[in-house]
Amino acid sequence: MFDTFDPILLARIQFAFTVAFHFIFPAFSIGLASFLAVCNGMWLATGRQVYLTLFQYWLKIFALSFAMGVVSGIVMSYQFGTNWSVFSDRTGPILGPMMGYEVLSAFFLEAGFLGVMLFGLNRVGKGLHFFATLMVAVGTLGSAFWILSVNSWMQTPVGYSVAANGQFVPEDWWAIVFNPSFPYRLGHTVLAAYLTTAFIVGAVGAFHLLRNRHNGPARKMFSMALWMATIVAPIQIFAGDAHGLNTLEHQPMKVAAMEGHFETNREGGMPLTLFGLPDMDEGRMRAEIGIPNVGSLILTHSLNGEVRGLDQFPREDWPNVWIVFFTFRIMVGIGFAMLGIGLWGLWRRWKGTIYDAPWLQRAMVAMGPSGLVAVICGWFTTEVGRQPYTVYGLLRTAESHSPIEAAAVGTSLVAFVLVYFAVFGAGTYYIMRLMGRGPSVFETGPDPREPIRTAGITPGPAMDTQEGPVSGARI
Repeated sequence: MFDTFDPILLARIQFAFTVAFHFIFPAFSIGLASFLAVCNGMWLATGRQVYLTLFQYWLKIFALSFAMGVVSGIVMSYQFGTNWSVFSDRTGPILGPMMGYEVLSAFFLEAGFLGVMLFGLNRVGKGLHFFATLMVAVGTLGSAFWILSVNSWMQTPVGYSVAANGQFVPEDWWAIVFNPSFPYRLGHTVLAAYLTTAFIVGAVGAFHLLRNRHNGPARKMFSMALWMATIVAPIQIFAGDAHGLNTLEHQPMKVAAMEGHFETNREGGMPLTLFGLPDMDEGRMRAEIGIPNVGSLILTHSLNGEVRGLDQFPREDWPNVWIVFFTFRIMVGIGFAMLGIGLWGLWRRWKGTIYDAPWLQRAMVAMGPSGLVAVICGWFTTEVGRQPYTVYGLLRTAESHSPIEAAAVGTSLVAFVLVYFAVFGAGTYYIMRLMGRGPSVFETGPDPREPIRTAGITPGPAMDTQEGPVSGARI
Protein backbone atom coordinates (compact mmCIF):
# COMPACT_ATOMS: atom_id res chain seq x y z
CA MET A 1 0.00 0.00 0.00
CA PHE A 2 2.87 2.38 0.78
CA ASP A 3 5.24 1.22 -1.95
CA THR A 4 4.54 4.28 -4.10
CA PHE A 5 5.32 6.73 -1.28
CA ASP A 6 8.66 8.37 -0.53
CA PRO A 7 10.07 6.72 2.63
CA ILE A 8 11.81 9.97 3.63
CA LEU A 9 8.52 11.89 3.46
CA LEU A 10 6.77 9.18 5.50
CA ALA A 11 9.55 9.25 8.09
CA ARG A 12 9.29 13.02 8.34
CA ILE A 13 5.51 12.84 8.77
CA GLN A 14 5.91 10.18 11.45
CA PHE A 15 8.45 12.21 13.40
CA ALA A 16 6.41 15.39 13.01
CA PHE A 17 3.30 13.62 14.28
CA THR A 18 4.97 12.11 17.35
CA VAL A 19 6.89 15.29 18.22
CA ALA A 20 3.82 17.50 17.83
CA PHE A 21 1.84 15.14 20.05
CA HIS A 22 4.67 15.08 22.59
CA PHE A 23 5.42 18.79 22.57
CA ILE A 24 2.04 19.86 23.93
CA PHE A 25 2.64 18.02 27.22
CA PRO A 26 6.05 19.55 28.14
CA ALA A 27 4.81 22.96 26.97
CA PHE A 28 2.04 22.64 29.56
CA SER A 29 3.95 20.87 32.35
CA ILE A 30 6.90 23.31 32.33
CA GLY A 31 4.64 26.21 33.22
CA LEU A 32 2.37 24.13 35.46
CA ALA A 33 5.30 22.92 37.59
CA SER A 34 6.27 26.53 38.28
CA PHE A 35 2.63 27.44 38.98
CA LEU A 36 2.43 24.62 41.52
CA ALA A 37 5.61 25.86 43.19
CA VAL A 38 4.12 29.35 43.43
CA CYS A 39 0.87 28.03 44.92
CA ASN A 40 2.76 25.89 47.43
CA GLY A 41 5.01 28.79 48.42
CA MET A 42 2.08 31.21 48.75
CA TRP A 43 0.25 28.74 50.97
CA LEU A 44 3.25 28.44 53.27
CA ALA A 45 3.83 32.21 53.29
CA THR A 46 0.22 33.31 53.84
CA GLY A 47 -1.54 30.30 55.32
CA ARG A 48 -4.47 30.89 52.96
CA GLN A 49 -6.36 27.71 52.15
CA VAL A 50 -7.16 28.86 48.62
CA TYR A 51 -3.54 28.34 47.52
CA LEU A 52 -3.44 24.79 48.88
CA THR A 53 -6.74 24.08 47.16
CA LEU A 54 -5.28 25.21 43.84
CA PHE A 55 -2.08 23.25 44.45
CA GLN A 56 -3.91 19.99 45.10
CA TYR A 57 -6.36 20.57 42.25
CA TRP A 58 -3.67 21.15 39.61
CA LEU A 59 -1.31 18.53 41.06
CA LYS A 60 -3.48 15.71 39.70
CA ILE A 61 -3.53 17.30 36.25
CA PHE A 62 0.22 17.85 36.33
CA ALA A 63 0.86 14.21 37.19
CA LEU A 64 -1.15 13.02 34.19
CA SER A 65 0.41 15.55 31.81
CA PHE A 66 3.91 14.72 33.01
CA ALA A 67 3.32 11.00 32.56
CA MET A 68 1.96 11.42 29.04
CA GLY A 69 4.87 13.69 28.16
CA VAL A 70 7.39 11.09 29.32
CA VAL A 71 5.72 8.22 27.49
CA SER A 72 5.26 10.14 24.25
CA GLY A 73 8.87 11.33 24.40
CA ILE A 74 10.33 7.83 24.68
CA VAL A 75 8.95 6.93 21.26
CA MET A 76 10.99 9.61 19.51
CA SER A 77 14.31 8.18 20.66
CA TYR A 78 13.51 4.91 18.91
CA GLN A 79 12.80 6.72 15.66
CA PHE A 80 16.35 8.08 15.64
CA GLY A 81 17.57 4.52 15.38
CA THR A 82 14.91 3.12 13.07
CA ASN A 83 14.23 5.94 10.61
CA TRP A 84 17.19 8.30 11.01
CA SER A 85 20.18 6.07 11.69
CA VAL A 86 22.54 8.04 9.43
CA PHE A 87 21.66 11.24 11.29
CA SER A 88 22.22 9.47 14.63
CA ASP A 89 25.60 8.17 13.50
CA ARG A 90 26.82 11.49 12.11
CA THR A 91 25.66 13.66 15.03
CA GLY A 92 25.97 11.09 17.85
CA PRO A 93 29.31 12.34 19.26
CA ILE A 94 27.68 15.73 19.92
CA LEU A 95 23.97 15.11 20.47
CA GLY A 96 24.40 11.85 22.40
CA PRO A 97 26.26 13.36 25.38
CA MET A 98 23.90 16.36 25.47
CA MET A 99 20.84 14.10 25.64
CA GLY A 100 22.63 12.14 28.36
CA TYR A 101 23.19 15.34 30.34
CA GLU A 102 19.47 16.05 30.10
CA VAL A 103 18.60 12.66 31.58
CA LEU A 104 21.22 12.81 34.33
CA SER A 105 20.79 16.40 35.43
CA ALA A 106 17.15 17.22 34.70
CA PHE A 107 15.00 14.14 34.25
CA PHE A 108 16.48 12.40 37.29
CA LEU A 109 15.79 15.57 39.29
CA GLU A 110 12.17 15.60 38.16
CA ALA A 111 11.65 11.88 38.67
CA GLY A 112 13.49 11.79 42.00
CA PHE A 113 11.34 14.47 43.64
CA LEU A 114 8.07 13.81 41.80
CA GLY A 115 6.92 11.14 44.25
CA VAL A 116 7.59 13.41 47.22
CA MET A 117 5.73 16.21 45.49
CA LEU A 118 2.73 14.00 44.70
CA PHE A 119 2.41 12.02 47.94
CA GLY A 120 4.61 13.63 50.58
CA LEU A 121 2.57 16.56 51.88
CA ASN A 122 1.49 14.71 55.03
CA ARG A 123 4.65 12.60 55.30
CA VAL A 124 7.86 14.61 54.92
CA GLY A 125 7.01 17.99 56.36
CA LYS A 126 5.98 21.25 54.75
CA GLY A 127 9.49 22.56 54.07
CA LEU A 128 10.82 19.41 52.39
CA HIS A 129 7.63 19.04 50.39
CA PHE A 130 7.99 22.60 49.11
CA PHE A 131 11.64 21.91 48.27
CA ALA A 132 10.58 18.83 46.28
CA THR A 133 8.05 20.93 44.38
CA LEU A 134 10.74 23.47 43.56
CA MET A 135 13.10 20.73 42.37
CA VAL A 136 10.45 19.35 40.01
CA ALA A 137 9.97 22.85 38.59
CA VAL A 138 13.74 23.29 38.23
CA GLY A 139 13.96 19.87 36.59
CA THR A 140 11.38 20.74 33.95
CA LEU A 141 13.32 23.90 33.13
CA GLY A 142 16.53 21.87 33.04
CA SER A 143 15.01 19.51 30.50
CA ALA A 144 14.00 22.48 28.39
CA PHE A 145 17.56 23.80 28.63
CA TRP A 146 19.21 20.67 27.24
CA ILE A 147 16.58 19.79 24.63
CA LEU A 148 16.62 23.32 23.25
CA SER A 149 20.41 23.35 23.26
CA VAL A 150 20.37 20.19 21.14
CA ASN A 151 17.82 21.60 18.72
CA SER A 152 19.57 24.95 18.54
CA TRP A 153 22.88 23.32 17.65
CA MET A 154 21.13 21.61 14.75
CA GLN A 155 19.92 25.07 13.66
CA THR A 156 23.21 26.95 14.24
CA PRO A 157 26.02 24.36 14.43
CA VAL A 158 29.33 25.58 15.89
CA GLY A 159 32.21 24.17 17.95
CA TYR A 160 32.68 21.00 15.90
CA SER A 161 35.00 19.40 13.39
CA VAL A 162 34.21 16.71 10.83
CA ALA A 163 36.06 13.41 11.23
CA ALA A 164 37.26 11.27 8.36
CA ASN A 165 34.19 9.03 8.73
CA GLY A 166 31.85 12.02 8.36
CA GLN A 167 30.93 12.31 12.03
CA PHE A 168 30.60 15.70 13.73
CA VAL A 169 33.15 15.67 16.53
CA PRO A 170 33.02 18.14 19.46
CA GLU A 171 35.83 20.66 19.68
CA ASP A 172 34.38 23.27 22.07
CA TRP A 173 31.55 22.15 24.35
CA TRP A 174 30.84 25.68 25.58
CA ALA A 175 30.33 26.83 22.01
CA ILE A 176 28.19 23.79 21.25
CA VAL A 177 25.89 24.10 24.26
CA PHE A 178 25.63 27.91 24.11
CA ASN A 179 25.42 28.09 20.33
CA PRO A 180 24.35 31.38 18.69
CA SER A 181 20.60 30.72 18.58
CA PHE A 182 20.25 28.89 21.91
CA PRO A 183 19.65 31.82 24.32
CA TYR A 184 16.93 33.21 22.06
CA ARG A 185 15.22 29.85 21.60
CA LEU A 186 15.37 29.06 25.30
CA GLY A 187 13.84 32.36 26.37
CA HIS A 188 11.19 32.28 23.66
CA THR A 189 10.16 28.68 24.39
CA VAL A 190 10.05 28.97 28.19
CA LEU A 191 7.99 32.14 27.98
CA ALA A 192 5.68 30.35 25.56
CA ALA A 193 5.30 27.50 28.06
CA TYR A 194 4.38 29.95 30.82
CA LEU A 195 1.81 31.65 28.61
CA THR A 196 0.41 28.29 27.52
CA THR A 197 -0.11 27.27 31.13
CA ALA A 198 -1.49 30.68 32.11
CA PHE A 199 -4.21 30.55 29.47
CA ILE A 200 -5.18 26.97 30.32
CA VAL A 201 -5.35 27.80 34.02
CA GLY A 202 -7.19 31.04 33.25
CA ALA A 203 -9.65 29.26 30.97
CA VAL A 204 -10.49 26.72 33.67
CA GLY A 205 -10.94 29.50 36.21
CA ALA A 206 -13.10 31.51 33.80
CA PHE A 207 -15.22 28.45 33.00
CA HIS A 208 -16.05 27.92 36.65
CA LEU A 209 -16.58 31.62 37.27
CA LEU A 210 -19.22 31.64 34.54
CA ARG A 211 -20.98 28.90 36.49
CA ASN A 212 -20.48 30.52 39.90
CA ARG A 213 -18.78 33.89 40.16
CA HIS A 214 -18.32 33.42 43.93
CA ASN A 215 -16.08 30.36 43.53
CA GLY A 216 -13.01 31.48 45.49
CA PRO A 217 -10.36 29.16 44.01
CA ALA A 218 -11.64 29.87 40.49
CA ARG A 219 -11.37 33.60 41.11
CA LYS A 220 -7.81 33.21 42.35
CA MET A 221 -6.58 31.14 39.40
CA PHE A 222 -8.33 33.49 36.95
CA SER A 223 -6.64 36.49 38.53
CA MET A 224 -3.20 34.85 38.62
CA ALA A 225 -3.51 33.80 34.97
CA LEU A 226 -4.42 37.31 33.88
CA TRP A 227 -1.44 38.74 35.75
CA MET A 228 0.78 36.30 33.89
CA ALA A 229 -0.76 37.25 30.54
CA THR A 230 -0.42 40.96 31.28
CA ILE A 231 3.23 40.71 32.28
CA VAL A 232 4.60 37.93 30.09
CA ALA A 233 2.80 38.50 26.76
CA PRO A 234 4.59 41.81 25.98
CA ILE A 235 7.90 40.32 27.11
CA GLN A 236 7.29 37.40 24.77
CA ILE A 237 6.66 39.74 21.83
CA PHE A 238 10.02 41.44 22.41
CA ALA A 239 11.72 38.06 22.90
CA GLY A 240 10.19 36.85 19.65
CA ASP A 241 11.45 39.92 17.82
CA ALA A 242 14.98 39.34 19.15
CA HIS A 243 14.73 35.68 18.14
CA GLY A 244 13.65 36.76 14.65
CA LEU A 245 16.65 39.08 14.28
CA ASN A 246 18.96 36.26 15.38
CA THR A 247 17.34 33.98 12.81
CA LEU A 248 17.82 36.62 10.13
CA GLU A 249 21.53 36.66 10.93
CA HIS A 250 22.06 32.90 10.92
CA GLN A 251 19.20 31.52 8.80
CA PRO A 252 18.14 34.24 6.36
CA MET A 253 16.41 31.76 4.05
CA LYS A 254 14.07 30.76 6.87
CA VAL A 255 13.15 34.40 7.51
CA ALA A 256 12.49 34.91 3.79
CA ALA A 257 10.06 31.99 3.89
CA MET A 258 8.43 33.27 7.09
CA GLU A 259 7.82 36.64 5.45
CA GLY A 260 6.86 35.24 2.06
CA HIS A 261 9.70 37.33 0.66
CA PHE A 262 10.55 35.84 -2.73
CA GLU A 263 12.40 38.75 -4.31
CA THR A 264 15.11 40.81 -2.62
CA ASN A 265 14.00 44.42 -2.20
CA ARG A 266 16.75 46.43 -3.84
CA GLU A 267 14.85 49.61 -4.68
CA GLY A 268 12.80 50.21 -1.56
CA GLY A 269 11.69 48.80 1.75
CA MET A 270 10.28 45.31 2.17
CA PRO A 271 6.56 45.28 3.01
CA LEU A 272 5.12 43.49 6.01
CA THR A 273 2.93 40.87 4.37
CA LEU A 274 -0.19 40.33 6.44
CA PHE A 275 -1.75 37.82 4.06
CA GLY A 276 -0.90 36.20 0.79
CA LEU A 277 -0.82 32.95 -1.13
CA PRO A 278 2.75 31.77 -1.77
CA ASP A 279 3.37 30.52 -5.31
CA MET A 280 6.60 28.55 -5.12
CA ASP A 281 6.52 27.59 -8.79
CA GLU A 282 6.49 31.20 -9.98
CA GLY A 283 8.40 32.55 -6.97
CA ARG A 284 5.92 35.23 -5.92
CA MET A 285 3.05 36.00 -3.58
CA ARG A 286 -0.51 36.01 -4.87
CA ALA A 287 -3.35 38.04 -3.36
CA GLU A 288 -0.81 39.85 -1.18
CA ILE A 289 -1.98 42.26 1.50
CA GLY A 290 0.85 44.13 3.16
CA ILE A 291 2.07 47.33 4.77
CA PRO A 292 4.82 49.04 2.73
CA ASN A 293 8.31 49.26 4.26
CA VAL A 294 7.26 47.87 7.67
CA GLY A 295 8.96 44.52 7.05
CA SER A 296 12.29 46.29 6.52
CA LEU A 297 11.69 48.43 9.60
CA ILE A 298 11.13 45.36 11.79
CA LEU A 299 14.04 43.33 10.43
CA THR A 300 16.63 46.02 9.74
CA HIS A 301 15.32 48.98 11.80
CA SER A 302 15.34 51.00 8.59
CA LEU A 303 12.37 51.79 6.35
CA ASN A 304 14.45 51.04 3.25
CA GLY A 305 16.64 48.26 4.62
CA GLU A 306 17.44 45.45 2.21
CA VAL A 307 16.33 41.94 3.21
CA ARG A 308 17.47 38.93 1.23
CA GLY A 309 14.66 37.12 -0.54
CA LEU A 310 14.38 33.50 -1.56
CA ASP A 311 15.73 34.45 -4.98
CA GLN A 312 19.18 34.67 -3.34
CA PHE A 313 19.18 30.96 -2.50
CA PRO A 314 19.17 27.81 -4.65
CA ARG A 315 15.65 26.67 -5.46
CA GLU A 316 16.39 23.14 -4.22
CA ASP A 317 17.18 24.59 -0.76
CA TRP A 318 13.86 26.38 -0.32
CA PRO A 319 11.69 25.16 2.57
CA ASN A 320 7.95 24.70 2.14
CA VAL A 321 6.92 28.36 2.10
CA TRP A 322 3.23 27.58 2.56
CA ILE A 323 3.74 25.88 5.90
CA VAL A 324 6.34 28.32 7.23
CA PHE A 325 4.44 31.42 6.11
CA PHE A 326 1.07 30.49 7.63
CA THR A 327 2.26 28.81 10.84
CA PHE A 328 4.35 31.86 11.61
CA ARG A 329 1.35 34.15 11.20
CA ILE A 330 -0.87 31.98 13.34
CA MET A 331 1.76 32.01 16.10
CA VAL A 332 2.21 35.79 15.94
CA GLY A 333 -1.55 36.40 15.75
CA ILE A 334 -2.12 34.31 18.87
CA GLY A 335 0.65 36.20 20.65
CA PHE A 336 -1.02 39.55 20.02
CA ALA A 337 -4.41 38.10 21.02
CA MET A 338 -2.84 37.03 24.33
CA LEU A 339 -1.53 40.56 24.78
CA GLY A 340 -5.04 41.88 24.14
CA ILE A 341 -6.52 39.57 26.78
CA GLY A 342 -3.88 40.67 29.27
CA LEU A 343 -4.59 44.36 28.67
CA TRP A 344 -8.34 43.75 28.83
CA GLY A 345 -7.87 42.06 32.19
CA LEU A 346 -5.67 44.90 33.42
CA TRP A 347 -8.36 47.42 32.50
CA ARG A 348 -11.03 45.38 34.27
CA ARG A 349 -8.77 45.00 37.30
CA TRP A 350 -8.25 48.77 37.41
CA LYS A 351 -12.03 49.27 37.34
CA GLY A 352 -12.49 46.66 40.07
CA THR A 353 -14.74 44.47 37.91
CA ILE A 354 -12.38 41.66 36.96
CA TYR A 355 -14.75 39.01 38.34
CA ASP A 356 -17.86 40.64 36.89
CA ALA A 357 -16.78 40.52 33.25
CA PRO A 358 -18.53 37.57 31.58
CA TRP A 359 -17.28 38.51 28.11
CA LEU A 360 -13.70 38.58 29.34
CA GLN A 361 -14.25 35.19 30.93
CA ARG A 362 -15.77 33.80 27.72
CA ALA A 363 -12.81 35.15 25.78
CA MET A 364 -10.41 33.47 28.20
CA VAL A 365 -12.25 30.15 27.82
CA ALA A 366 -12.01 30.48 24.03
CA MET A 367 -8.30 31.28 24.32
CA GLY A 368 -7.63 28.30 26.61
CA PRO A 369 -5.96 26.06 24.00
CA SER A 370 -4.37 28.98 22.13
CA GLY A 371 -0.97 28.51 23.73
CA LEU A 372 -0.81 24.89 22.59
CA VAL A 373 -1.70 25.95 19.05
CA ALA A 374 0.94 28.67 19.13
CA VAL A 375 3.77 26.40 20.31
CA ILE A 376 2.93 23.78 17.69
CA CYS A 377 2.86 26.45 14.97
CA GLY A 378 6.14 27.86 16.25
CA TRP A 379 7.70 24.42 16.15
CA PHE A 380 6.52 23.89 12.57
CA THR A 381 7.92 27.28 11.60
CA THR A 382 11.29 26.43 13.11
CA GLU A 383 11.62 22.87 11.85
CA VAL A 384 10.07 23.15 8.40
CA GLY A 385 12.00 26.39 7.90
CA ARG A 386 15.24 24.50 8.49
CA GLN A 387 14.58 22.13 5.60
CA PRO A 388 16.06 20.61 3.53
CA TYR A 389 18.64 20.13 6.30
CA THR A 390 18.69 18.22 9.57
CA VAL A 391 21.91 20.01 10.56
CA TYR A 392 21.53 23.41 8.94
CA GLY A 393 23.81 23.85 5.96
CA LEU A 394 25.78 20.67 6.71
CA LEU A 395 23.64 17.53 6.62
CA ARG A 396 20.66 17.26 4.31
CA THR A 397 17.50 15.43 5.33
CA ALA A 398 17.76 13.16 2.30
CA GLU A 399 21.20 12.06 3.54
CA SER A 400 20.03 11.43 7.12
CA HIS A 401 17.49 8.70 6.49
CA SER A 402 17.87 4.99 7.24
CA PRO A 403 17.88 2.52 4.34
CA ILE A 404 14.33 1.38 5.13
CA GLU A 405 11.37 0.55 2.91
CA ALA A 406 8.38 2.86 2.62
CA ALA A 407 6.04 0.02 3.60
CA ALA A 408 7.75 -0.38 6.97
CA VAL A 409 7.65 3.34 7.72
CA GLY A 410 4.05 3.68 6.56
CA THR A 411 2.86 0.74 8.63
CA SER A 412 4.48 2.08 11.78
CA LEU A 413 3.04 5.54 11.04
CA VAL A 414 -0.49 4.14 10.90
CA ALA A 415 0.13 2.22 14.12
CA PHE A 416 1.41 5.37 15.86
CA VAL A 417 -1.63 7.37 14.79
CA LEU A 418 -4.08 4.74 16.05
CA VAL A 419 -2.29 4.12 19.35
CA TYR A 420 -1.62 7.79 20.06
CA PHE A 421 -5.19 8.87 19.51
CA ALA A 422 -6.49 5.99 21.61
CA VAL A 423 -4.08 6.23 24.55
CA PHE A 424 -3.38 9.94 24.72
CA GLY A 425 -6.92 10.77 23.64
CA ALA A 426 -8.17 8.89 26.70
CA GLY A 427 -5.64 10.66 28.92
CA THR A 428 -6.58 14.05 27.55
CA TYR A 429 -10.28 13.26 28.02
CA TYR A 430 -9.64 12.41 31.67
CA ILE A 431 -7.71 15.66 32.17
CA MET A 432 -10.63 17.57 30.68
CA ARG A 433 -12.95 15.76 33.08
CA LEU A 434 -10.78 16.86 36.01
CA MET A 435 -10.78 20.44 34.75
CA GLY A 436 -14.55 20.36 34.35
CA ARG A 437 -15.05 19.21 37.92
CA GLY A 438 -13.58 22.41 39.22
CA PRO A 439 -11.64 23.25 42.39
CA SER A 440 -13.33 22.63 45.72
CA VAL A 441 -12.55 24.27 49.04
CA PHE A 442 -12.76 20.80 50.57
CA GLU A 443 -9.60 19.63 48.78
CA THR A 444 -7.75 20.35 51.97
CA GLY A 445 -4.38 19.65 53.46
CA PRO A 446 -2.54 20.54 56.66
CA ASP A 447 -2.62 24.07 57.97
CA PRO A 448 0.91 25.45 57.44
CA ARG A 449 0.67 27.23 60.77
CA GLU A 450 0.09 24.00 62.69
CA PRO A 451 1.96 20.65 63.00
CA ILE A 452 1.25 18.03 60.35
CA ARG A 453 -1.48 15.60 61.30
CA THR A 454 -1.28 12.08 59.98
CA ALA A 455 -4.78 11.29 58.74
CA GLY A 456 -8.47 11.95 59.10
CA ILE A 457 -10.75 14.94 58.89
CA THR A 458 -11.36 16.80 62.10
CA PRO A 459 -13.50 19.83 62.72
CA GLY A 460 -11.67 23.11 62.60
CA PRO A 461 -12.08 26.84 62.15
CA ALA A 462 -13.38 28.33 58.94
CA MET A 463 -11.22 27.89 55.88
CA ASP A 464 -10.01 30.85 53.88
CA THR A 465 -11.18 31.27 50.30
CA GLN A 466 -10.83 34.14 47.93
CA GLU A 467 -14.27 35.33 49.01
CA GLY A 468 -13.58 35.10 52.72
CA PRO A 469 -14.28 32.56 55.47
CA VAL A 470 -16.60 29.67 54.77
CA SER A 471 -17.58 26.87 57.07
CA GLY A 472 -15.47 23.79 56.47
CA ALA A 473 -13.00 21.30 57.83
CA ARG A 474 -9.28 20.73 57.77
CA ILE A 475 -6.97 17.78 58.03
